[in-house]
Amino acid sequence: MIVVIPDILTEPEQQELRTLASAITFVDGKVTAGFRAKRVKNNEQVGKEADGKQKMQEIVVQALARSPLFRRGAIPHRIRPPLISRYRPGMSYGRHIDDALMGNAFQRERSDVSVTVFINDATEYDGGELRIHSPFGPQEVKLPARYAVIYPSSTLHEVAEVTKGERLVAVTWVQSYVRDERQRQILSDILQIRDRLHATMPDAPETNLAFGVHANLLRMWSET
Repeated sequence: MIVVIPDILTEPEQQELRTLASAITFVDGKVTAGFRAKRVKNNEQVGKEADGKQKMQEIVVQALARSPLFRRGAIPHRIRPPLISRYRPGMSYGRHIDDALMGNAFQRERSDVSVTVFINDATEYDGGELRIHSPFGPQEVKLPARYAVIYPSSTLHEVAEVTKGERLVAVTWVQSYVRDERQRQILSDILQIRDRLHATMPDAPETNLAFGVHANLLRMWSET
């Protein structure tokens, strides 16, 4: 399930992220890549000890956490500290699948949902499309500033070479309460039906039924 989320960042948040990024130290992105991904990862990211990094991460996580569309699509249990990544001309990230487990050796979290938050606008760079390889063929994603896209971490994906300008994004990963993407899709669909019934027929038996079906499926499928 690929979900595009408009305006997940506010304009002030976007501007603060851009201001912080303009003054922060970036390092070779390979430092956080898995052993296979290192072969194809060619970008930059905010350094581990960089001043301002924690503030940037907090802005992104808070924006995700308050978004109903994000909560509906990802059903988040844990959100990894975001990486702030920069692509300049000639940089790309070849085909790869995100690591299944992330974090310190004894505090690992499963990656179920991958997230890209677009900090600067698509008009500011050429190339740089996020290409997600699905059973229906490659899906290319290049979104306006402040938008986000979420997609299953199990999918093969890549970032096309940037040929002009600069691509600035935040990327992170979610351990979902529901690890199966098909189940997350069903829950998302039922949630839309439930909320529409609540808005139009709040006292109808069908509305109670929809609330019950959603709650009971979430109870059946969730892991805590």
